[in-house]
Amino acid sequence: MKTPDELIDDLLTLAFAEDVGDGDATTLSTIPADAIGRQQLIIKEEGILAGVDVARKVFQKFDPSLKMTVLIEDGAHVCPGDVAFVVEGPVRSLLQTERIMLNIMQRMSGIATTTAKYQERLKGTQAKVLDTRKTTPGMRILEKMAVKIGGGANHRIGLFDMILIKDNHNDFAGGIANSVSRAKQWCKDNGKDLRIEVEVRDSNEIAQALEAGVDRIMLDNYSPEATREAVEMIRKADPNVEIESSGGITLDTLRAYGEAGVDFISVGALTHSVKGLDMSFKAVK
Repeated sequence: MKTPDELIDDLLTLAFAEDVGDGDATTLSTIPADAIGRQQLIIKEEGILAGVDVARKVFQKFDPSLKMTVLIEDGAHVCPGDVAFVVEGPVRSLLQTERIMLNIMQRMSGIATTTAKYQERLKGTQAKVLDTRKTTPGMRILEKMAVKIGGGANHRIGLFDMILIKDNHNDFAGGIANSVSRAKQWCKDNGKDLRIEVEVRDSNEIAQALEAGVDRIMLDNYSPEATREAVEMIRKADPNVEIESSGGITLDTLRAYGEAGVDFISVGALTHSVKGLDMSFKAVK
């Protein structure tokens, strides 16, 4: 199993391969090899900054001689005109890393900004907004990092670090009792210590999940009113079971689910359809 740093390194290797290839023809043909310069990251839109640490990895991987001076850290609220960092070194290296760094910074900052808006809407409730697996292939670790920077929480990273038994699993396994029992036995047989969550569709399935002894119950596609009733049922039976709402929840409907008393609200829109935060990497003359 690869570490987050290893996954990021793999991503950057691919990014350089697809963008730089065997060399930036424009830069190599117009910029002298010994030219030294400085560029600064200028924010052009209000939001939450994310990706500074990853930008550092971009510059260091491509050219360790590049020197980055950070002025604003990840998680900060930024406004148009703010300068997040300055990078100094070979101009050829600055120009060849520019687009990859910006693609990452803009994407991560957009996710962090969106997440912050959702979490702010839940202020005063106990609910935490969660991401999902609806991420850009290859960029999941960065996008989930951005959610945390924006104040949200990560659901499972992938299929390997938590058991989430959904409706299809239950239907194929012959019901919640069977699927949970098999999941627990599989963990025991394979030396795994994984939390188990079950997706439910009605009160009958809630009762089955509680009887099976799960760590978290996911209320899928429930209305806010039905969610409130389900929360009361679950809390009365076992106050230690976590409760998650999921399924088509938007910024407009989010608050109602938080006020219904759930612990988590998963929102695919945090990562699958966000707008990048506008910024540019400009030469310092």
